[in-house]
Parts: sequence; structure tokens; C-alpha cells
Amino acid sequence: MSKKQKSPVSRLSSVVMLFFLLAFLLLASRDGKMEGYILAVAVPLMIWFGTYLLPKIVPADQLLLSLTNFLCALGILMLYRTNTYYAFHQVIAYAVGLLAMLFCIWLVRSGRGWGTMILLLMFLSAGLLALPVFFGQVTNGAKNWLALGPVSFQPSELVKLSLVLVLAWYMSRRKMLPWLLFSVVCLGLLMLQKDLGTALLYFGTALLLYWTSSGNWLVTGLGLAGGAGAAYWGYTLFPHVRRRVSVWLNPWQETYDGGYQLIQGLVALASGGLFGVGLGLGNPTAIPVYESDFMFAVICEQFGLVFGCCVLLMYVALIWRGTSVAMAARTSFHGLTAMGCTIFLGIQTLLIIGGVLKLIPLTGVTMPFVSYGGTSLVSGLCMIGLIQGVASINEDDLAEDTHLAMLSR
Repeated sequence: MSKKQKSPVSRLSSVVMLFFLLAFLLLASRDGKMEGYILAVAVPLMIWFGTYLLPKIVPADQLLLSLTNFLCALGILMLYRTNTYYAFHQVIAYAVGLLAMLFCIWLVRSGRGWGTMILLLMFLSAGLLALPVFFGQVTNGAKNWLALGPVSFQPSELVKLSLVLVLAWYMSRRKMLPWLLFSVVCLGLLMLQKDLGTALLYFGTALLLYWTSSGNWLVTGLGLAGGAGAAYWGYTLFPHVRRRVSVWLNPWQETYDGGYQLIQGLVALASGGLFGVGLGLGNPTAIPVYESDFMFAVICEQFGLVFGCCVLLMYVALIWRGTSVAMAARTSFHGLTAMGCTIFLGIQTLLIIGGVLKLIPLTGVTMPFVSYGGTSLVSGLCMIGLIQGVASINEDDLAEDTHLAMLSR
């Protein structure tokens, strides 16, 4: 194959760029807003940077990049469909996230001073996670937001990265006490914030990554039992958790109160049918807090359940690709880092989409790369950056092995 020929992933990415260009132009021509024309240029350019240019700067897995950039662009499109303000804030976060992803790739590839950095991250992350307990803003029953002037963010989104690195570092060295203590501190602070959704994410990631690194079914089972006990304790302790479970069991009992959001989400899923009502049609803003909790319902209303299933398959492909990168890693630290990020994104996807489909109670976590939220988007892209850093090292090792094999002939 000649160098000028494009790979299947490259050709598919070109189609994706055209899709978003036409979608934003359609909405812009309907609304008559200049912002839509700006996004029609900006978003495809960012996809081009994240899919084509970035692999020329550092070695990267182009399929993983393509999946991630599609989901980011889809979130911006759905936000622009409903709220221009949200869309432009998300574009800024997307740009910052791409640069942060580059930094994370470089961080993994540099591979120096990890021991000191991990120790420093533990103390800084514990302090950052403690701030909302004293100075946080209450949102949906959880005191998990910090406001610095006009900027608000969730410290727990940033600490996700530290948690993965701390777990991977100490698990790769078979040191259980440091990562266990750090995890317990993080979970305790999240419980004090009443942020049980994020606590479930942290707990699930730590437990699954421990099982991945050790294969110890006994300790994993004990961890599951302890988690179940903590979940029941949280249910009895926090009224907003009991309310979420009650709404999940029978939202129609509280139609105009707690159950209204879930009912409107189910209505959006049903009204979209197989192929959707069409981009720009329907009434997605009828869903309260749709921009963070119910973006999957918005997507299905606009494009249909068939498209929604394709989005789910993209998450499955992303998780499969991340797992493949982790399994191909030469060192346990790199493998556990990639696997930890993959587990985090997988559990988060399962929790939010399961909640939208009424399979489990809503937890308040965001849909990775799609939901509105700058901190969430940047931290998600940083996780992809960590996986990409491991993937690039794998490619370097493979190229070196191939070179040595050719020399030995």
C-alpha cells in the first residue's frame, strides 16, 4: 500500500468531520446564528487536530483518538442544539482537554521521577478533595463543587487521575497499604461530600484494578461485601439517596417532583423511535438537567435508538481498545495505568446510561466526553492521554523488536 493511501480509520474520520460540518451548518441556517457557523468550522478542525495532526506529533492509537473525538464533537453538537452558551464552554474545555491529553502522553513517555510524583499527588489530591467539605457548593444533594470567582469545578474529577496513577504505581510494586489508605481517604471525603455516585466510581475502579493486578478472588469478594454494606449505610444515612432509589422504583408516583426528570427522559427515548425525530426537532430541554444527566436521551430523541446503539458500541470499542493497550504493555505499571483509566471510563459509562435507561438508580455522574462539564471533559481526555502514552510506548517497543529481529537475520 502506498503512503498516500489513507487507512480505514482516516477515511472514516473524514466522513465524521463532514457529518459535523453539515450538522452545525443545518442548525446555523435554521437559527440564523453566527455561532453555529463558527462551530461548523471549529469542531471539524479540532477533530482534524485530535485525529490527524496529534499522531504526527507523538505516536498514538488513531482508532482510540477517532472514537474519543467523535464523542466529544457529538456532545458539543447536542449542546448547541439546546443551549449555545453550554456549547461554547464545552468547545473551550475540548481545546484545553486536547492540550492536556498531549501533556499526559508526554508524561507517560518521559517516565522519570514517578515515585516522588506519586507521593506528592497523594497529598495534593487528598487536600484538594477535602476543600469541598468545607467550602463546597451543594448540587443535587452533594457538596462537591468549588467556585473560584466565575469558574466552578469538581475536584473529584481531577483526583480521578491521581487515583489511577497511585493505584497503578503501588499495585505494580505489590504494596497494598499505601494505595488502600489513599483509596479509603478519598472515599471518606466523598462520603462527607455526600457524593455517592463518584464514590461508587472510585470504589469500583480500585476493586476491579486490584483484581486485575492480583487475581485474588477472596479479597475482591470481601471488598464487594464491604462496598455493599457502605452502599446500604449511605442509603439509610442520606435522604437524597433514598429519594433517588424511590424515584427509580416508581417515577410515576412522583411525576411532578423527583420522578419528572426520569419520566421526561423515557419520553424522549420513546419519541425518538428507531431513527429519531430529526436534528433540531423534538423537545430535549423538557428534561431537567439534560445537559449533564440525560445527554444519551437527547441523542436518542434526535437521531433514534439505532444511532444510540451505535454510540454504545463506540464506548464498547473504546473500552476494548484501552484493554488491548493495557494487555500489550511491557511493564505492570504502564499496563495497570491504561487498565485503570479504561475501567474508570467503562464504569462511568455503565452508571450514567444504565440510569437513563432506568436499569439502575441515577447516580449523578456524567456521560464521558458527551455531557456538559469542563472538568469532566478535561479529566476524561487526560485519561485517554495516559492510555495513549502507554500505547505509544508499546509501538516504540514493537518497532525496536522488529528492528532487532531484522538485524539478527
